[in-house]
Amino acid sequence: MITGTGSCAPSSSAGNVFFERLVDTTDEWITARTGIKNRHIISGETLSELATAAARRALESAGTEAAELDLIICATMQGDYIIPSMGCVVQREIGATCPAFDLNAACAGFLFALDVADGLISSGKYNKILIVCSDQLSKFIDYSDRSTCVLFGDGAGAAVVERGDSLRYIRICSKGDADLLSINSARPKSPFFVEGKSQGYLAMSGQDVFKFAVSAVVGSIKEACAAMGITPDDIDYFLLHQANGRIIDMAKSQLGQPCEKFLTNLAEYGNTSAASIPLLLDEQRRKGTFKRGDMLAISGFGGGLCWGTCLLKWAG
Repeated sequence: MITGTGSCAPSSSAGNVFFERLVDTTDEWITARTGIKNRHIISGETLSELATAAARRALESAGTEAAELDLIICATMQGDYIIPSMGCVVQREIGATCPAFDLNAACAGFLFALDVADGLISSGKYNKILIVCSDQLSKFIDYSDRSTCVLFGDGAGAAVVERGDSLRYIRICSKGDADLLSINSARPKSPFFVEGKSQGYLAMSGQDVFKFAVSAVVGSIKEACAAMGITPDDIDYFLLHQANGRIIDMAKSQLGQPCEKFLTNLAEYGNTSAASIPLLLDEQRRKGTFKRGDMLAISGFGGGLCWGTCLLKWAG
């Protein structure tokens, strides 16, 4: 069960008007097509600092000391270093002594990390695991590309996971596909390559990703409910990856659920990749949105292609 959450966003932000100076767009155009009004961008601080702050806040929320942790799992596309991993950086900064590692499932990172943590705790090997999700999309974005530059922000979210029975269902899925969504890596300058190349930018087939996202979210939530013998009507809140307001609206329609069940912070943060869901979860926990026993449906999707859904009974 999740016993504590934390999050951290960069202090610098960029509203939609900022992008009017970069590309042919307007605040109205961005808002109508994405639901995004603002996003936080790293400028001065580092991703490691955001991840560490989120981790410390999650530990404080859980009433847990770093020395009590058995494992740290960090979900990120890339930390501040290739090595050490972001998990190892966080371990050092919070004063933990447990093993730590990274995994990359892009925007579905929280669900993948939660599934790994659940398996390890269920096996009896570990009792207390810290999940840290942090991504800096701004370093992968071409700010002359109107179709992608307005969508993404940076951030970090974290959760402490312990033994318990609140996680009722979780399933993660993958379908290898580099055509819909990808970021090409750099090619080194060496005697074995004729020509090196720099780090690539995020490339996305918007309409295809939209169709995939809606299908993955709606299908996996229905599958989860069927497996548990419930219907979407029995879900108190839906926490979906905050990628695009139209995806969330389509999910509402196809699941036949009212708007108030779908929690969002997309307008303020944009798409923060792996950080998206834990950032939203922490924000709502601090607001006191959840009451003990509430059933949460949490669903993420992203590059890979990867997606997953869990049903979580809020333990309070």
